[in-house]
Amino acid sequence: MNQSPRFPAEWEPQSAVLIAWPHAGTDWADRLAEVEGTYVALVAAISRRQAVLICVADAALQDHACGLLSAAGVDLARLRFERLPYDDTWLRDSGPITLRDGGRYRMLDFHFTAWGGKFEAGLDDQIVATLFERGLFQHASRERIDFALEGGGIETDGNGTLLSTWTCLHERHPEASREQITRQLQTWLHQDRTLWLDHGYLEGDDTDAHIDTLARFAGRDAIVYQGCDDPGDTHYAELGAMATELAAFRTRDGQPYRLFELPWAQPILDEGRRLAASYANFLIINGALLMPAYGDAADVRAAAVLAEAFPALEIVPVPCRALIWQNGSLHCITMQLPEGLLA
Repeated sequence: MNQSPRFPAEWEPQSAVLIAWPHAGTDWADRLAEVEGTYVALVAAISRRQAVLICVADAALQDHACGLLSAAGVDLARLRFERLPYDDTWLRDSGPITLRDGGRYRMLDFHFTAWGGKFEAGLDDQIVATLFERGLFQHASRERIDFALEGGGIETDGNGTLLSTWTCLHERHPEASREQITRQLQTWLHQDRTLWLDHGYLEGDDTDAHIDTLARFAGRDAIVYQGCDDPGDTHYAELGAMATELAAFRTRDGQPYRLFELPWAQPILDEGRRLAASYANFLIINGALLMPAYGDAADVRAAAVLAEAFPALEIVPVPCRALIWQNGSLHCITMQLPEGLLA
């Protein structure tokens, strides 16, 4: 019996996580050493459990990254480096969205526009094609789709239900109706239900409200979401409205979702600019959940909430205060690759 393609959930078995190392030619230049510390901690955490596929700009950057990682005790045998040009390091949005198709894989290569043309993205939009053409992936096909969509803008439960924010998709495609976009996404991603959030945003986020900064599936019957318990905060009303929307959603079986509210970190400012410190921007790998930590008292409470939502996973904090300076966090710089995909 033939199986139709399926969009796997993030908690399903993985072969590797794909990242791109920051360098002086990216927007990280002014705080490169600080952000490299986050990348070292991230690679160390992932490589204890699975491989890491690391894009680097050239041989010199590879040698530099290897030196930092080796000094931190990382097993370099768990790492694979690929040299290619890139504009920046947000692989969640420029990397492949991979479907399982029986014993094969279908790598969807959506058009990456740097969040609606906000930045240069010509090199990043070629990353998937370049890696694919080098033969890195086995039992896989690549499908180029001329539609602006970022991986951070969608979330699946692995069972045909998609979660997204209308703000983001409408901004990318203002001429299209909700019905049209729903139909296109469900066709490409092989989903049969879409849950749209009309509320929720974070100051300092330039993705137009990516779902991975706001709400994430924790199994087929549960959702973890970013809350705000400070009535004096500018996010209070909007995130409260989002929580109300989530409470009204129903599972495939018609039941309310079990909801887990993440705590609210105190405002983090950079030269007066509010930064988007979301605990929802976590990454799941084999056997563990890597949680963005911001050096705030709420870090401990966030870890406790995530441990309750994902009792089978080890919760591993990764320092991410450096990342939010450039408007993203842990999930934004990574893309998981399903088990069996990496050659």
